[in-house]
Amino acid sequence: MIKAFQKDHALLQDILKSKEAKTGLRTWWLGQSGFLVQWNGVHILFDPYLSDSLTKKYAGTEKPHVRMSERAIDPDQLDFIDVVTSSHNHTDHLDAETLKPIFRKNPNIKFIIPEANREFVSDRVNCAPSFALGMTEGTEISFSADVSFSALASAHNGLDQDEFGNNKFLGFILKIGPYTLYHSGDTLWYEGLEEKVKAFKPDILFLPINGNKPERKVAGNMNAQEAAEFGKAVGSGTVIPHHFHMFEFNTENPENFLTAAREREIDHQVLRIGESFSLE
Repeated sequence: MIKAFQKDHALLQDILKSKEAKTGLRTWWLGQSGFLVQWNGVHILFDPYLSDSLTKKYAGTEKPHVRMSERAIDPDQLDFIDVVTSSHNHTDHLDAETLKPIFRKNPNIKFIIPEANREFVSDRVNCAPSFALGMTEGTEISFSADVSFSALASAHNGLDQDEFGNNKFLGFILKIGPYTLYHSGDTLWYEGLEEKVKAFKPDILFLPINGNKPERKVAGNMNAQEAAEFGKAVGSGTVIPHHFHMFEFNTENPENFLTAAREREIDHQVLRIGESFSLE
C-alpha cells in the first residue's frame, strides 16, 4: 500500500490553516482524479473518490479493483465544500459513498454534472433530479464575479452524447479569482482539444496519464507521454497528472510522466496523495 503524503487529521489541518487566506491558490490531490482547490475561502472539489466501493464491488471477479494507495480523507470531514463536480458516470468520478456524506455535511453545496447524465446521477446518489447543475460543451455557470465553470467535451473513449446532443463526458475550465484551471475528467487527446484548452490560457492542467490499453477492458485516457505533449501544445500552465496509483490493473508509473515532461521542458508537478501545490 502506497502511503499518503498526509491524510485524515493532518491533511484536514493543512487545508484549514489556509482556509481564509486572501492571496494565492492551493490545490491538494486526493487520489485518482480528485482534487481540492482552495482560493479566498472558496473550496472546489473535482471528481472525488474517497471510499472503497469499487474494491468491494469487484472483489472476486475477473477484474478486481485492488487498491494501491491509502485513502486521503473521510468525506465526512469535508464540511466546507462550495462546489463538487462529477465529470462522467464512472464510479471513480461519481461515487455515492463519497458524495452522499459530502452533501450531508454541506447543505448549500453546488453539484456540477454533464446534463446528459442527470437521470443516472439522480439515481446513483439519491438526489432530486433538479439538484444538480447540468452542463454540456460550450455552456458556462457563474457563481460569482470570481468563480465560474465552462465545459469542454472529453473523449472516454468516444465523444458520446445523448439524443439532445449533450456530452456524456466533460472536462471543466474553472476560473477562480485571477487563476484558470483545466480539469480534464477522463479523456483521450482528440483532434482540436488542445486548441479549446489553449484559448483559456490555464495556469494548471490536471491531466490523466494511465493510458488506453484494451486488455484492461475499461475506457482509456491519455498516457504519460501524451499528457506531457498536450501540456506542450497548450503552451501555458503547470501539468499535474492524475488517474494513477489507485487500482493495480489501471495505473501508470508517474516516473514515465516526469521523464516525458522534462524532455519537453514543460512546467509540471507530480503530487503524492494529500500533497498540495500552490500558485501565488
